[in-house]
Amino acid sequence: MTVTQKLKKGRLYFDGGMGTLLQEAGLKAGEYPENWNISHPEVIRNIHRAYLEAGSDIISANTFGANGLKFDNLDEIIGSALANARSAVDSFGEADKYVAFDMGPLGKMLEPIGELPFEKAVEIFAESVRLAVRYGADLIIIETMNDSYETKAAVLAAKENSDLPIFVTNVFDENRKLMTGASPKAMIAMLESLGVQAIGMNCSLGPRQMVEIAREYTEYSSLPVIVNPNAGLPRQVGGKTVFNVDSEEFSDCMREIASLGVCVLGGCCGTTPEYIRKTVEKTADISFIYPEKKNHTLVSSYTHAVEIGKRPILIGERINPTGKSKFKQALRDGNIQYIISEGIAQQEKGVHILDVNVGLPEIDEDKMLTDAVKELQAVLDLPLQLDSVKASSLEKAMRIYNGKPLINSVNGKQESMDEILPLAKKYGGTLIALTIDEKGIPDTAEGRLAIAKKILLECEKYGIDRKDVIVDPLAMTVSSDDNSGRITLDAIELIEKELGVHTSLGVSNISFGLPGRPAVNAAFMTMAMTKGLSCAIMNPYSAEMMQSYHTFLALNGLDKGCAEYIQFASTVAPAALTAASASPAAETVTQGSELKRSIIKGLKEQAYEAAKSMLKTMAPLDIINDEIVPALDTVGKRFEEKTMYLPQLLMSAEAASKAFDAVKSAMDTVGAAKGKILLATVKGDIHDIGKNIVRVLLENYGYDVVDLGRDVEPQSIVDAAREQKISLVGLSALMTTTVEAMEKTIKLLAETLPQVKTVVGGAVLTQEYADMIGATYYAKDAMETVRIAESLDLK
Repeated sequence: MTVTQKLKKGRLYFDGGMGTLLQEAGLKAGEYPENWNISHPEVIRNIHRAYLEAGSDIISANTFGANGLKFDNLDEIIGSALANARSAVDSFGEADKYVAFDMGPLGKMLEPIGELPFEKAVEIFAESVRLAVRYGADLIIIETMNDSYETKAAVLAAKENSDLPIFVTNVFDENRKLMTGASPKAMIAMLESLGVQAIGMNCSLGPRQMVEIAREYTEYSSLPVIVNPNAGLPRQVGGKTVFNVDSEEFSDCMREIASLGVCVLGGCCGTTPEYIRKTVEKTADISFIYPEKKNHTLVSSYTHAVEIGKRPILIGERINPTGKSKFKQALRDGNIQYIISEGIAQQEKGVHILDVNVGLPEIDEDKMLTDAVKELQAVLDLPLQLDSVKASSLEKAMRIYNGKPLINSVNGKQESMDEILPLAKKYGGTLIALTIDEKGIPDTAEGRLAIAKKILLECEKYGIDRKDVIVDPLAMTVSSDDNSGRITLDAIELIEKELGVHTSLGVSNISFGLPGRPAVNAAFMTMAMTKGLSCAIMNPYSAEMMQSYHTFLALNGLDKGCAEYIQFASTVAPAALTAASASPAAETVTQGSELKRSIIKGLKEQAYEAAKSMLKTMAPLDIINDEIVPALDTVGKRFEEKTMYLPQLLMSAEAASKAFDAVKSAMDTVGAAKGKILLATVKGDIHDIGKNIVRVLLENYGYDVVDLGRDVEPQSIVDAAREQKISLVGLSALMTTTVEAMEKTIKLLAETLPQVKTVVGGAVLTQEYADMIGATYYAKDAMETVRIAESLDLK
């Protein structure tokens, strides 16, 4: 029986922590746990066996950090790890126990906010997956992922290089977000669409903090849900790392989590076989119900999901060259900044999704669409609708899209379905299905319904659920056919009633060839929404269409207290309803200067040009003090308030760097740095994402940063601090197994350089833990490190 077959019959149990047990067995600070697969195989096998005896159905091979970035002998590491796990299962002697290949994060940020290309990440993961297949893993568990983009890279590597079941767990913080901003619903949307077999959460939080996240997962996920919490928060007792939730409290919470319908339970950092044994015992009497299929139509960005169907969704249509000479020229010139400006302007008008169409015969559409998607998702958090008639362009864009996109489109022609549906199955997405086939567009609502049925039947063959299909019954211009509007409206109602799927419409097509188009579009949009239209592809610069939308929401009880309508009405002057609906992309300026806006929005080139322009009327230091630093402070405040997320924070920092470059070029001397700060990831830890984020922000705030990199010996840190005359040392650690090295570094600094202060951070650290290991400061995120530095005189 395979693991997925067994999962359909009853609840499964993972094992618990490996690192803390290895530390108890003698793993030294900074030593790679994976090397023990070779040097101490009996210890590894005994730990696996203990979990099996405690009731675990799935044991994770000791391969969490096993990848080509970390090990030259990767084949030997993975082969030994899986052999140890298999030996434990075989010696246990009970049927239907499974060995998971454990695949953790690479420790590097992916482009555009990091330096690791997406396809390089896929290949690094793929190398490990191929070895996992060779050495007999039963499934792959992709775990402790705190970035949706890296999660997707790992999933694609697993899908493209194996037929093994794929389980995925992500790391959420106390605000129910991944480090890079994704919500639970965003991860559910993306991973379910990618076709993995089970999803959930692990690490970072204790079981009590995971209850509400688990509740959201079971509400929205059609897949089995996994919950593998930590044993609470870590602290140091007698030189050892211990956790503040004991096995009794842990298992009591796990019982509550099981009652929510969670199908797979286990543990992470700090948990032991005793935690798993008690969890198995206390959840044995809770009825198991395999999750039923949910009917939520979702699309997502790297931060959030948009649910289609609860109320009409606006899709901005302006990133499209049709009828736009300036946009066409921007495409010919490769002017991505123009596209980004259009996206930002539409987001500021209130659209929920952006349509992205760059189809122009004389350009390389494959490259342009991919580049546009990369750049847009670097600075905007709206989901995208990928719009192209070329399957090759869609495939390349779908592959690198960070989330679950709308795919525009497939139609009833067999050729179209044969090209597009396999892409949707592989990469995930929600399809826009056009009611046109080899015979053209039917002139009746019933004819369009028939094509929609044909597309849905074809989708079923690929295992694409109808909730992931949105039908577009096509709006044809009323100027050439008096009945076209009525036919489309009837088709909307008929398709929703007969098929139970949602609908989309390019609203503005209805008025082509008519004068006063905004008024026609607005009236038609209201009529379509009244018929049940789910998504309107529309012009958000049209005050008439936006008025139609907000009025409809208010009058249909979809705008509590008419708050959105009042906000809209307060920002629209009466004259705007008769003004032209032109794109304001090139002129849009929000509060503050164009430089501040560019930094806040993360627009690097525009920030550079704005700073150069301001040098004509402002002194360089005034630009820094009155424009750049206040913009960074605004970004930092939004990040701390959780209204802006890590990718946006880093893109804003890059934009500020560009502005600094422009200003510095006009200064005789740049001026002294605020002070010098040393950063390092401690011995044994190769995960330097957090450290790199801190470095970028500190440099943008004017500090001279000495970055020693990752896996740094305590003595090397002390030597560098002495040589560089450092006053503040920042230390980072991701794994519990490396916190001991952090404590040794702090102790050595205190003994030899007592004047040096230390600030520590990382996923496993807390204020209590930082106090116990002797750190001067604890920073929960990168911005807090900046605040700490600013509070000190480091010169």
